[in-house]
Amino acid sequence: MIVHANGKLNLSLDVLGRTDDGYHDLRMVMQSVTFGDDLDIKLTKDGSFFIDPGQRYLPRDEKNLALRAAQVFLKGTGLGASIRVTKRLPVCAGLGGGSADAAAVLMALNQMTGAGKTTEELCELGLQLGSDVPFCVRGGTALAEGRGERLTPVPALPDCPIVICKPAFAISAPELFGRIDARRSRLRPDTKGILAALEGQDLYGVARRMYNVFEDVLERRQSAIPAIRGQLIDLGAVNAVMTGTGSAVFGLFDDEKAASAAVEALSPANQCCVLTRPADTGCVLL
Repeated sequence: MIVHANGKLNLSLDVLGRTDDGYHDLRMVMQSVTFGDDLDIKLTKDGSFFIDPGQRYLPRDEKNLALRAAQVFLKGTGLGASIRVTKRLPVCAGLGGGSADAAAVLMALNQMTGAGKTTEELCELGLQLGSDVPFCVRGGTALAEGRGERLTPVPALPDCPIVICKPAFAISAPELFGRIDARRSRLRPDTKGILAALEGQDLYGVARRMYNVFEDVLERRQSAIPAIRGQLIDLGAVNAVMTGTGSAVFGLFDDEKAASAAVEALSPANQCCVLTRPADTGCVLL
């Protein structure tokens, strides 16, 4: 089976503090997009597992979330899986690439084996792999809380062109979380306002309220991120913001031609620059 794994964006991201078990307490509005990876998955009767991750620098062992997802799902069945990834989502970008691939494997194997697991059961398996995997299983638009595993579906983001732009550097997520922990006060996203704007199908209301607290703690060496945000707005985006812990930035547009022109203008200076749209699912079985 071939499955398309949709990437994810954070329309907002807030860190409320730390929980008793040491995790960060998050509140985010998350959105699937059509830009993503393709995975070609085959079952193996001898119980062996293999992955071609699509890029030579990506792991081929249990450190690869897609491979681990297959191992978790097929545990005790005597079956294995061979997975080949056509990798488009850049790594260390905040686009959920590894989580999206893992979710796609869970969804595909559920159908391929006829296991009949519910979405809730797949989300529970996904949480063993990573905090973003449950959202990538469900997809669409959702309020994510806790570690990101408590998901509440919300009205879909109005269809619009979205430009994603990733500079040629990565950001350490643990480093950003450490900087957030060291701060006592910061601006917070208007999450309620975003949810109300989604309810009213108000693209401009959503865009005005997009905010990511991690942008507050970026260092001077990461100045390309606010620069890209400004460039996207100058090129016609209604608003732009960093997704996740970066380093990708995305802008919501209300004009297809302006969005296409922004991709053309920003591509030469960045590792990845693509035009995409909102998606209502986490993956598509092909």
